[in-house]
Amino acid sequence: MTLRKALLAATVLALPAAAQAQPVSGLYVGAGAGLNFHQESRAEGQRWEYKHPGFAGVASIGWGFGNGLRAEIEGNYRYNEIDKVRLNGARVASAGQVQQYGAMVNVLYDIQTGTAFTPYLGVGAGYGWFETNKVRVGPVAGNVLTSEDTAGNFAYQGIAGVGYNLGAMVPGLTLTAEYRFYGTLDPKVDVDVRRSAANGPVIGSAKAEPTNYNHSVLIGLRYAFNAPRPAPAVAPVAPVAPPAAARTYLVFFDWDRADLTDRARQIITEAAQNARRVSSTRIEVAGHADRSGTPQYNQRLSQRRADNVAAELVRQGIARNEIAVTAFGESRPLVPTADGVREPQNRRVEIVLR
Repeated sequence: MTLRKALLAATVLALPAAAQAQPVSGLYVGAGAGLNFHQESRAEGQRWEYKHPGFAGVASIGWGFGNGLRAEIEGNYRYNEIDKVRLNGARVASAGQVQQYGAMVNVLYDIQTGTAFTPYLGVGAGYGWFETNKVRVGPVAGNVLTSEDTAGNFAYQGIAGVGYNLGAMVPGLTLTAEYRFYGTLDPKVDVDVRRSAANGPVIGSAKAEPTNYNHSVLIGLRYAFNAPRPAPAVAPVAPVAPPAAARTYLVFFDWDRADLTDRARQIITEAAQNARRVSSTRIEVAGHADRSGTPQYNQRLSQRRADNVAAELVRQGIARNEIAVTAFGESRPLVPTADGVREPQNRRVEIVLR
């Protein structure tokens, strides 16, 4: 595969994901401009041929039903200059312009493709005005035919186009390219017969009924007011840091006891595990007692409590030389009390990770 083909394939594959079109839902406006090619107009013994290309422009306001179907009201304008006129097959001198105005009601259907491109088809009907401006034909047999008139008639059109979704840049905006066939019933315009020149005296009048068929190629934009907006970018959520390991633990004891309860062993196990997580270099174990006994007895009791906690830490894998054991008896109560009071929170061992 050549580099050119690879790039083309990558572009085609990327388009649907980048800007997939959605059915129009709700109010929209549109406008387009481009080239108009007027078929030659035929009347009784006449053929009007036009210079190409001319100009065409349209503007519309409509409503999308969310299922591909759209209905709209359109105003349009077309302009072409007359190139030459043939009377009974003979070419005669000519000049002037033809302008057209119209108001249409269109019904269109968007064909969803799952990509940024949306083909559509439509038909329209309404009323159109055909205006001759400084049209001059002749001289023919010494006379000149002129026409400056406007005639209105039933108008109709067929539409085939494709839209390209620009929603990635402007939500609701679509670039359109389309072909339109536009025609009216044969307009009846007044023709003045003048003597010798276009500004000569009028010596007679007639009606001309030229056919009126147009082919227009337009480029435009359509904006849908209710198009879905892209979701705002969501800032990445910062990872939540794990809670810092505790460095102080309290192990409580029953009254006048130094043996470890199941809950006490759970707390000591947690302290041992976190000592390894925080790379602790020393563990302080301090025993305490309440004031329900003599100071001497409470000193010994707090020492037994501290020794039992240290032994359990060793059993959990902590080296004994990393543990510093002290006993404070009843000298450092967590809750100050009077002498002889049994206070559960003072019957404890404190483990501190350093």
